[in-house]
Amino acid sequence: MLPEICIGLVLLGITAYALLGGADFGAGFWDLTAGGARRGGAIRGMIQHSMSPVWEANHVWLIFILVIAWTAFPVAFGSVFSTLSVPLFLAALGIIARGGAFALRGHAATIREARTLGAVFAVSSVLTPYFLGATLGGIASGRVPVGNAAGDMVDSWVNPTSAAIGVIAVLTGTYLAAVYLAADSVRSGQPELAEAFRTRALGAGIVTGAASLGSLLVLRSDARSLFDGLTSGGGLAAVIVSTIAGIATLALIARRRYELARATAALAVATLTVGWALAQNPYLLPGQLTLDEAAADDTVLTALVISVAVGFVILVPSLTYLYRLVLQGRIGQEYQPLDQRFDPRDGEP
Repeated sequence: MLPEICIGLVLLGITAYALLGGADFGAGFWDLTAGGARRGGAIRGMIQHSMSPVWEANHVWLIFILVIAWTAFPVAFGSVFSTLSVPLFLAALGIIARGGAFALRGHAATIREARTLGAVFAVSSVLTPYFLGATLGGIASGRVPVGNAAGDMVDSWVNPTSAAIGVIAVLTGTYLAAVYLAADSVRSGQPELAEAFRTRALGAGIVTGAASLGSLLVLRSDARSLFDGLTSGGGLAAVIVSTIAGIATLALIARRRYELARATAALAVATLTVGWALAQNPYLLPGQLTLDEAAADDTVLTALVISVAVGFVILVPSLTYLYRLVLQGRIGQEYQPLDQRFDPRDGEP
């Protein structure tokens, strides 16, 4: 029971990070594609407005995942982080560059500085989720053997399954971000921006759904055990629920029911995480290491579960209060198109 509780905590962290941190990454994609300084100023201003109060809190879940996985499943953790050290290192660089650029952009002195920092933020926001997705693809396709750097350092993450999951990770973030930003635009009294993000959400939702279904063809030829798990039993049920939730989200967005669309979009993404876990069960490293074999001693797991329970008493109410304040518009800077913070003579028109 203790190993199941601990892996449930890891999945909770992955789901929360996908829904919150993933949306932050997706916002970076829309920042990248917003257009020039003047044309994209409104889009970038809304991204800055929406992310500023919560972006650091959104990424606390990555630390949560690492601590739980390291403590509860040390052999699997060491195997993954040694074999997949390259994409994980690149993802870490991306997280650092992205966070630093986003924080500094809000204090840039000129529009040229803001655009340079914005480019770092935006490019890192696209590459980082790809590397994280490629890492998950290496694990899910059984390319991580037990042992210190026992797997191929290149093939473990440069392969069809890793590429497919990496692309889905990027697309999922853009989809969530567009839905969230459309709702934020309405709440901020910016109907034109809401329409812009509505169009983006519809397009990203359709592309993400098509890519997710298309990835099954990749898994069928490259990761057959994962494909079989996703097309039968609990894995198939999760895929069906995700598909229904995705369709419902598109319908809600089309009707401009953005707040409800937040919930269904989150459900669509969350069930994909659950489906992956069910498809891979009982393995932690497919074909290599089961959950029970990977788990630490019961004494360690007991201490971990108790520590997490105590920590949740503080973490959950704090985050709930923060997000409530943000969603009620009671915290955060006032919306302003990013280019209007600067003298037009500073940079390009």
